[in-house]
Amino acid sequence: MLFSSSIFIFLFLPVVLGVYYLSPAKIKNFILLIASLFFYTWGEKALVLIMILTTVIDFIAGQIIEKGRRKLGLFLSAFSNLALLGFFKYFNFGFETFLAITNFFGLHHPSLERVPYVTLPIGISFYTFQTLSYTIDVYRGHVKASKNFIDFAAFVTIFPQLIAGPIVRYIDVAAQLENKNISTENFAQGIKRFVIGLSKKMLIANAFAAVADSAFETPVNELSTAWAWYGITAYSFQIYYDFSGYSDMAIGLGKMFGFDFLENFNYPYISKSIREFWQRWHISLSTWFRDYVYIPLGGSRTSPLKVYRNLFIVFFVTGLWHGASWNFILWGLFHGFFIVLERSGLKNILEKIWPVISHLYVLLIIIISWVFFRASDLPQSLAYLSKMFSLSAGNISRVSYLNYFFVNGEYLVITLIAILWATPILERSITSLSNGPRIRPIAKLVELTFLFLLFLISVSYVAADTYNPFIYFRF
Repeated sequence: MLFSSSIFIFLFLPVVLGVYYLSPAKIKNFILLIASLFFYTWGEKALVLIMILTTVIDFIAGQIIEKGRRKLGLFLSAFSNLALLGFFKYFNFGFETFLAITNFFGLHHPSLERVPYVTLPIGISFYTFQTLSYTIDVYRGHVKASKNFIDFAAFVTIFPQLIAGPIVRYIDVAAQLENKNISTENFAQGIKRFVIGLSKKMLIANAFAAVADSAFETPVNELSTAWAWYGITAYSFQIYYDFSGYSDMAIGLGKMFGFDFLENFNYPYISKSIREFWQRWHISLSTWFRDYVYIPLGGSRTSPLKVYRNLFIVFFVTGLWHGASWNFILWGLFHGFFIVLERSGLKNILEKIWPVISHLYVLLIIIISWVFFRASDLPQSLAYLSKMFSLSAGNISRVSYLNYFFVNGEYLVITLIAILWATPILERSITSLSNGPRIRPIAKLVELTFLFLLFLISVSYVAADTYNPFIYFRF
């Protein structure tokens, strides 16, 4: 069930909110748990059992750690979580790699083709990291183990961020599970945030998705160099507005239910280094890897060579976390290479040169890296990159066809809005305009009118059942 679907907006959400607010405080977590299980089962059916199993194991593991058998509890949690994630997410990739090796050496056997395909449960990467961070924090003594299974299960399954984050840690919401911030102001802020996220998704991300899909579905030899760049630039906008829009909706929904989730994006495309980019992009994931992988490996408090090793390990795992594919592994290592390069001296140069140059450097690296993220496989990635860095007119008739549909006034306006919205310019302008005591009431009315119009336009696209992909459901 997508947030950007009619059944969610007009049926599921109003019913759940109604029941939730009419229920006594003592059973609100139970209502949220039932609603979340229904939400997940709607799309995943029997695969919901994997999430329930993970929840039960980690709840028990937390109790074991709390009672003094710390290593046993942590081992139980880590082994079960990583085993389930490894099997469901990486079995197909590992088996395909194995088949490729056997074929190369002429050892292929027909019986190998009968091995069943393993279905990936949606959101397993997110809820696995949530529960794993819980047991690690209990082990470290940063938080007490939950003694209430309903509360803990509500934390794991809470539907606003279940499918695609942000990754919520138990330590950040433990107090909120008992004392929620339920108020008219918080609810209003939640609606505002949800509408902004919905409009990002429906009006910007989906528009660019059509351009990106057209470019990547076109045979590379028929693309011109200009259209190859336009296609991957469109995808760069698509993935940002798709994912940040979902995070906005998740944070907004959280506020409606009395939770304050941490921010997940902070204008990553204005970064002036790849390191800064990762401090602004998918913040919940990058901080998770920092706290639970990078620092335990030694972090920066070791020799330069070991620091570089630690960084490469983190970005290798980051790529692998996103998907079981050589493309994602190369994407992660590509980012890791530039992180290491910056740490070894490039950072000092970037801080001294004209900021526009360092900003363009980041955009170039990020746009190139998204090719690995979007392409279907490694050969297409390399072919597409080759097209980007060669001068080619492509198939003239094909280019004319693409120009007719995508280079028009509507897309130029959307592109301008996307560029502005990817920076703090709009937010700062609105804040400065609404700060004056005389202007504030007018600004509030304008804001409400604008949000209402955004919602109506976005919902019209939802009702029309327009093209509505969601990238991070793959992970």
